[in-house]
Amino acid sequence: MSAGDGLNGTGPVRNGRPARVSTFTYGPATFEERPGARVEECLPSQDSSAVVWVDVDTVDDPYVLDQLGHRFGLHPLVVEDIRSTDQRPKVEDYEGYLYLVLRMLRHADGEEDLLDEQVSLVLGPSFVLSFQTGLEGDVFDPVRERLRTGKGSLRKLGADYLAYALIDAIVDHHFLLLERVGDRVEDLSDEMIQDPQRKTLGDLHRLKRELLFLRKSVWPLREVIARLERGESALFQEHTLVYLRDVYDHAIQVADRIDTYRDMLAGMLEIYLSSQSNRMNEIMKVLTIIATIFMPLTFIAGVYGMNFRFLPEVGWRYGYAFALGLMALVALTMLLYFKRKKWL
Repeated sequence: MSAGDGLNGTGPVRNGRPARVSTFTYGPATFEERPGARVEECLPSQDSSAVVWVDVDTVDDPYVLDQLGHRFGLHPLVVEDIRSTDQRPKVEDYEGYLYLVLRMLRHADGEEDLLDEQVSLVLGPSFVLSFQTGLEGDVFDPVRERLRTGKGSLRKLGADYLAYALIDAIVDHHFLLLERVGDRVEDLSDEMIQDPQRKTLGDLHRLKRELLFLRKSVWPLREVIARLERGESALFQEHTLVYLRDVYDHAIQVADRIDTYRDMLAGMLEIYLSSQSNRMNEIMKVLTIIATIFMPLTFIAGVYGMNFRFLPEVGWRYGYAFALGLMALVALTMLLYFKRKKWL
């Protein structure tokens, strides 16, 4: 369950349906999942060792946002920012909690359109609130599965580690997107070398726009993670900062791969333009050679087409055959000359 803005120039996708709230309450020895929890039941845990994760799949329900804001002590400006779904990644430190805005990018099932959805995270001492913006599906399923099965350290550590896991899921999903982009870059490269068409140029420009969009999402995300891994907030414990540094390294790798693909596409565009220019030059060369060959033939035909009474060979029986033979000889001589000069 998640939300998204389609990358098609139509702006945010908002469907106005009621929010669906899911809660995960867990500790080293306890776990409870409530897929359809009532917002009135969502409260910070009284058990200091337990962590509560409240996941809201849309921000179109003002009642749910206001209730959660009241129950978890959120500032009205934070609730207002959660409703606004066109923000760039950022992190804000409030008294007792952190507010983070991230962009979650993914492809729709079976589609090439890139979906951009805002994810708002609120990290407290023993709770994490996550707000998405309305479309089906997200990238948090591996985190949910780790909570359900108890694998790894997720249940044993605090809310800061859960926030790290959610951020890590968003960053690592960029690698899947880039693998798909890499396959498309290779296909375009093969097309560009073998038989570049106008459609190839259109695909190349669409891919460049997609990479530009990815870059605009990743660069501010790096700044957010860098600020977190510096340890400026007491909500992130020392052992979690080590994992955040790893996420920061992943974000740098994503940014570097994006820049690499952009450079490759820029080079492919130059190859396309060069190939089109070469193709035009080949066509012009052929036309020039044809025109050059016919120039002396036209001259010969022009000479014998003049209406003078005493023109040589006018009364000759073999004059017509002589003129055609002369034209053929001139054309053959010019072809051999062009061949010798390697113009053909």
